[in-house]
This record gives sequence, structure tokens and C-alpha cells, in this order.
Amino acid sequence: MNKKMKHWIEAAGVRAVRTMAQTAIAAIGTSVLLDDVDWIRLLSTVTMAGLLSVLTSLAGLPEVQKK
Repeated sequence: MNKKMKHWIEAAGVRAVRTMAQTAIAAIGTSVLLDDVDWIRLLSTVTMAGLLSVLTSLAGLPEVQKK
């Protein structure tokens, strides 16, 4: 694996994790109490957000294109 590919995987991974964390915070924030959180739905939503982030990164990442 070349250096550019490793850099892309790292940048896409960081972006996906950030997106997943933001999605989780937003989804949990919509519940009145922590007991009201549907954890299965939250996990599904967060996973989908991460997948969509990686797929969006296929179009290009500014962090990788700088180098």
C-alpha cells in the first residue's frame, strides 16, 4: 500500500469517527432521559453515518489532496 493510500484511509477514518460521534451526540440529545434512548436504533444510525462518511470521502478529501 502506498503512502497516499495510507494517508487517505487515515483521513477518511478520522472523518468517519467524528461524524459518528456527532451523530450519536445529536441522537442522544433528542431524548429527554438517557433511559429513553433506543440504543439499537442509535447504533444503526451511527453506523450508517460512518458508512456514508466513508462513501462521501471517495469523492475526495481536501486533507489528502493538499499533499
